[in-house]
Amino acid sequence: MLIEVFKSKIHRVRVTESDLNYIGSITIDEELLEASGIIVGERVYIVNVNNGERFDTYAIKGKRKSGEVCLNGPAARRVQKNDIIIIMSYAQMTPEEAKTFQPKIIFPNEQTNLLT
Repeated sequence: MLIEVFKSKIHRVRVTESDLNYIGSITIDEELLEASGIIVGERVYIVNVNNGERFDTYAIKGKRKSGEVCLNGPAARRVQKNDIIIIMSYAQMTPEEAKTFQPKIIFPNEQTNLLT
């Protein structure tokens, strides 16, 4: 049996852009992806702190050290520029693996979205 376990979190970043006309997904600064352990194409869950919206999409790589966090496509309707969001991912593993697994959580600067 596999269970779904919290894997990664980018805690409280500011939305820098929302692009309704893009195909879909969330563009995230490459440095934030690497630090959090989220990989390109991975399913991520978004929580909008400003309005309580919760939804999922997939991650794509943004420019390194740009602070870019852009919601694309239909997800752009769930956020506004400058909203604060939390980005999370989960992984499937056995209960035995889950007992020793340590999630990666990062806390970027909320104003710049950069790691300090």
